Amino acid sequence: MSFQGKAAVVTGAGGGMGWTIAEALCAQGADVLMIDIKERPDPLPAGPGRAEYARLDLTDARAVATAIGEFHESRGRLDHLVNAAGVLWFDRDRSAVEIDLDVWDQVMAINLKSAVHTVRAAVPAMKATGGGSMVHFSTIQCLRGDTRPQDAYQASKAALVALSKSIAIQFAGDQIRSNVVYPGPTMTPMQARWEGDEATQALVAASVPLGRIGRPEDQAAACLFLLSDSASFITGTELIVDGGVSALP
Repeated sequence: MSFQGKAAVVTGAGGGMGWTIAEALCAQGADVLMIDIKERPDPLPAGPGRAEYARLDLTDARAVATAIGEFHESRGRLDHLVNAAGVLWFDRDRSAVEIDLDVWDQVMAINLKSAVHTVRAAVPAMKATGGGSMVHFSTIQCLRGDTRPQDAYQASKAALVALSKSIAIQFAGDQIRSNVVYPGPTMTPMQARWEGDEATQALVAASVPLGRIGRPEDQAAACLFLLSDSASFITGTELIVDGGVSALP
């Protein structure tokens, strides 16, 4: 898969899956705008492609539109959008019957509405480019219930799937594709509670049919495939990357 000469926007790129995706795109020749509320990592990914970093709040529609607009203008094109940003607040996100509704609204704003902001900015730029592709990161958790629920997280990520399908159909005539990745257990900063806890990591790995916890590189590989021309006839669908967890009875 070659992304030489392409231009991509990746949110949640200050670490974890977003960082790994941005790094892989740069290595394949794409110029990448990395967006995150976190401080700028140093150094940025290196490769044939060039990376730049915008530290901003994705819930700020004007800031998102400005950053993506300036990146599009500077490159003369926008080919790809990856929505990898998201929050999972184990200490605050609970069942819908007991969650603080302000927390609910915050999670929805970060996990769902921010994707609306990036899509609104990206679609006109992709139309001007002659087409493009998007990948949005959901979770296998939105496919099932949980005895320890994080309902805002799961609901926001499920809504992201519906948004992606709608985008895929609305803009198929403009050659804009939109797909979703469903990650399973993956060792990223979102799962920092596993760090250094070898017993818990072993238990999680044992629950995965392939016998290990996922790596950010696993998710990045799936993402780059969906972004690439190799997936040019794939849109409006979801790719599960979970080591077989969702296939269990």
